[in-house]
Amino acid sequence: MSVPSVMVLPLLIVMAAGLYYIYNEIIQFMSKSLVRNKVVVITDAVSGVGSELAHIFHKGGARLILCGTSWDKLESLYDSLTSDADPKETFAPKLVILDFSDMGSMPEVVAEVEECYGCVDVLICNSSMKLKAPVQSVSLEMDRNIMDINYFGPSSLAKGVLPTMISRRSGHIVLVSSIQGRLAVPFRSSYAASKHAAQAFFDCLRAEVEEYGVHVSTISHTFINASTPPPSDKPAPKPNRLAAYIARQLTHGVCPSVLANEIVRMVNRKRKEVLLAHPIPRAALYLRSLFPSFLFAVVAAGVKDSALAEQMQ
Repeated sequence: MSVPSVMVLPLLIVMAAGLYYIYNEIIQFMSKSLVRNKVVVITDAVSGVGSELAHIFHKGGARLILCGTSWDKLESLYDSLTSDADPKETFAPKLVILDFSDMGSMPEVVAEVEECYGCVDVLICNSSMKLKAPVQSVSLEMDRNIMDINYFGPSSLAKGVLPTMISRRSGHIVLVSSIQGRLAVPFRSSYAASKHAAQAFFDCLRAEVEEYGVHVSTISHTFINASTPPPSDKPAPKPNRLAAYIARQLTHGVCPSVLANEIVRMVNRKRKEVLLAHPIPRAALYLRSLFPSFLFAVVAAGVKDSALAEQMQ
């Protein structure tokens, strides 16, 4: 019995959807089995992305070490993870106070992290400090603070756990970076500079430790949309259309859950680099390399537009 030609396309769509569903179920099952019993360290675990990561890895049976600056928030996250968890399938997380703005405490933090289970299988450097301001209004003290949290902190922690990883010839270090580690946006000079530095450090680290069986990954995303901004009642003047469109795309973020799932997939597949961005930011990266003068002119035109400048700040 032949199938009418008008039914071929719907059947193909249904079959493709079914195969995609089965594929996702298999990937999720494999993700859980791959992280089981692994020691996973997550910095800034109480943030939106950190909390999503903690829930995914905890359900997968990982031995979590959750780091953050607030003990109360860490305990709250601990309660949310363990309240409905099966103790036969999961491990109670370990909690460690970690404040990258206090670089003098890093040796003690590294020692405490390694004492939890004696080793680290996966280190996820998720901490980040953002700042939106014109260059001339940012103090040197603020520049240094941002560099501590976004660059010196993650790099110091990675250096701290690296010797054990090298001796075991196993380990995975993940930097949750930003597209601004590869593409600078006006009014974010300090933030972009710190992300560029971190990106370069972990790119170098990847090449240096590959022979020891240690994997290094970076994920670059656009801004994280934790919530929808309230609508503005002020009528805005018409900005430069091209510059405004590019700026909206560059500042169009991703949901914490989407970013967290992408990080988990990257860990499981040992991917070296992931760019989680929409087409316009991706195109801007290529323009930065191939036609920099054009990109500079578009961005400068946007900054000159007062409405766009306010939007980007």
